[in-house]
Amino acid sequence: MFDALADKLQSALGDLKGRGTLDEETITRAMREVRLALLEADVNFDVVKQFVAQVRERALGQDVQKSLTPGQQVVKIVHEELTELMGSGSSQIAFSQRPPTTILLAGLQGSGKTTAAGKLALLLKKDGRKPALVAADLQRPAAIDQLVQLGAQVDVPVYADERRDPVKAVREGIDRARADGRDVVILDTAGRLQIDEPLMEELAAVRREAKPTNVLLVLDAMTGQEAVNVALAFQERIDFDGVVLTKLDGDARGGAALSVKAVTGKPIKLASVGEKLDALEWFHPDRMAGRILGMGDVLTLIERAESAVGDDEKEELERRMLQGEFSFDDFLKSYKMLRRMGPLQGVLKMIPGLGKQLEGLDQVDERQLAQVEAIILSMTPHERRVPHVIDASRRRRIAAGSGTTLQQVNQLIEGRKQMAKMMKSIGSGKMPSLPGTMPPAASGKPRPSATRKSASKRKKRAKR
Repeated sequence: MFDALADKLQSALGDLKGRGTLDEETITRAMREVRLALLEADVNFDVVKQFVAQVRERALGQDVQKSLTPGQQVVKIVHEELTELMGSGSSQIAFSQRPPTTILLAGLQGSGKTTAAGKLALLLKKDGRKPALVAADLQRPAAIDQLVQLGAQVDVPVYADERRDPVKAVREGIDRARADGRDVVILDTAGRLQIDEPLMEELAAVRREAKPTNVLLVLDAMTGQEAVNVALAFQERIDFDGVVLTKLDGDARGGAALSVKAVTGKPIKLASVGEKLDALEWFHPDRMAGRILGMGDVLTLIERAESAVGDDEKEELERRMLQGEFSFDDFLKSYKMLRRMGPLQGVLKMIPGLGKQLEGLDQVDERQLAQVEAIILSMTPHERRVPHVIDASRRRRIAAGSGTTLQQVNQLIEGRKQMAKMMKSIGSGKMPSLPGTMPPAASGKPRPSATRKSASKRKKRAKR
């Protein structure tokens, strides 16, 4: 997510961090690099011009020049300006005091509205709401079938009308949702081109009928500056309250996310960060700015961990690990918890301070992690519970059953053993001594025994 932009911005600001003083020439040079990074990320030209001017003005101010760490102050200013650029207000949508709250999704064909509707229904359901979906896309073949399938996957009712009048379909859908006690209704409208006058008029008619609490424009983040042009075209005809950015996980540049708020004045409310139905998140500009600048995103990491791990499950696993009772069943549970939090690279990048240290991990093949699961699942239940019974013949069987090598099986078994030792040592308050750590002699320090022998020899020479 924003990898290309993040690398260039961090590189442009990296030289400033360690400097004790900053002169105008140094700041100007850094701002030139920042400008190029933003323009290459397909950020709107006027937005880039204003952003760089504001950062430069603040960076040359007295607060920075008199600071003990002026370089860090400039990075802080860039973070604050990025946050402001993407929208410093709340990302939450408005809820009506008299249910149901109505959310109308609009956008271009292929922007991902129907999928976004299903993801939003699941997100609101997790927040304790009772959502319903209304199929108002009567233009695209199989659009209703797709929405019905998504509704079944997230266990949310879908109200559909096969007739060719979306206004009536919306009216009846909202009435049925109200009668069923649903407190949120999500309207999936037909995708359209902004120049298609009849379809735009149809959308306006749907809006007049639904009187939605929120109108959200769904934009494909990977289209960059074109997404901003689309937003402007929709704003002229159908005013909207906020934006849902789809495919943000595949957007290495970030032009749409960094431009749409500044150009339209409408905040980004939600962002889709993966293909799975649970991969829709509330958009937090300050957290996104932190990710772009390599500062991590601890709050989102905590939220993902809490949603992936139940309290009882977490406490039991923690107790067993600290007592050294770390079986392969426990290993598999912790592995699945991690996978529920998202791709490994994305999770690790949320940890502050890792930044450039993750370059090797960026190439981690997720299939290697799947091999770990395959090895564990090739064990019998007894072997998973009591790992020490796995002898040489059992290891060969496990390797054959999982499609891996004997060496891979041995590495996993040894890794579990060392992890159990480490956790038991931590639980007892002792620092673990694990194989593979550098012995004292290898680190350039003399061994204690060697030191004593040398001292003894010196004493003998002194006596002579």
